[in-house]
Amino acid sequence: MKFYVAFCLSLTTLLLYAQSDFLRISPGIVLPIDSVESSSFAKALSDFLMAARHANEENTFVFEDEKLETFILLDEINGIEKSVEFKNEHFYRPNLTNLVPLSDKTYFVQLSYIGNYEDVSILRASFELIAHKTNGSFSFSSPLLYNTRTWEIEKTGTNIFYYKNSVNREKLAEFNKLTTTFDQKLQLSNKTTTYYCCENMIELQKLIGTTYKADYNGKAEGVFSAALGDRKLIILGNNNARFDHFDPHDLWHDRLSLLIPRSQVNKRVDEGCAYLYGGSWGFTWEEIYSAFMNQIANNRKTDWMETKDNQVYFKTGQYQNHADYIVNALLVKKIEKEKGFGGVWELLTTGPYEKGSEKYFQVLESLTGINKANYNEKVWELINGHP
Repeated sequence: MKFYVAFCLSLTTLLLYAQSDFLRISPGIVLPIDSVESSSFAKALSDFLMAARHANEENTFVFEDEKLETFILLDEINGIEKSVEFKNEHFYRPNLTNLVPLSDKTYFVQLSYIGNYEDVSILRASFELIAHKTNGSFSFSSPLLYNTRTWEIEKTGTNIFYYKNSVNREKLAEFNKLTTTFDQKLQLSNKTTTYYCCENMIELQKLIGTTYKADYNGKAEGVFSAALGDRKLIILGNNNARFDHFDPHDLWHDRLSLLIPRSQVNKRVDEGCAYLYGGSWGFTWEEIYSAFMNQIANNRKTDWMETKDNQVYFKTGQYQNHADYIVNALLVKKIEKEKGFGGVWELLTTGPYEKGSEKYFQVLESLTGINKANYNEKVWELINGHP
């Protein structure tokens, strides 16, 4: 009887706190914690989800030992409350749907973001978390480590691979060799990347704690990533449970992002590097360049300044490629040959694209003598001189 009374008080405390604030509690949830912990849990979960509206690094309710793993889930929660259709920044609210003890110090948490319009409830997303008792309160993590606790591990160079049954070691060796080449260019060291190899998008979402998200309806494949300090985490949900394939183009972007956020680099130069060093969409640089020559550079009236400020595309197979990326690849090749990769780095770090590309051309001229006035002429020279 005492336990029943304490349980009811605990449930009442949690319901009163949650319902009057931000977090809703679904009826019938069993809460195997006392009234003090009930209130503490509700407040911590509510604060964690509110903090998810902001930058991951600002969320003080993330479990310290699993920050990176949780950041990849927080990326999925961020912005989840907003409804464009109903013009409401906080239309979808979190509803706690299940709480299960895993140990004396941890609980398995399930919640859904639901919006109500007239008599209709609209499900936006469902998530799973691990709650950790921390200094009289609670902190939260993605269930990624819990869900993969029985998986196998393979380490190669600075890369760590998690997989369920078997892994393609030949492909791992090829991957490690190219990683080493890129890292030498970038003078990159002491950076670790952890990969989880999944069959598809469904498995990927379940691993990180996203059991449903309306955005991904019908989507079969995807790759998610997050970075923190010297570590990067990548979840492969692209038919890659054995790591039978990888994209050298994306590998370049991944290695560069360990050194500098991609938002801070000149995207077109970055893409030029990725095309030159790794091809794209399964096509080699040579195949892509051949398509570029046949579809774009075959027109002698092409003005390359216009292709820089306007989106001009060509195709390799079913995929579209931006013509200016290929021009930048030619410029990267020239600069690297004459100045080394240090020169490429100068152009690469001119910042995000801006109309007019003033900073870009300032650095380009200092490295090559190419400026806006002679750009079209010099690009044609590079194309005509390219084997």
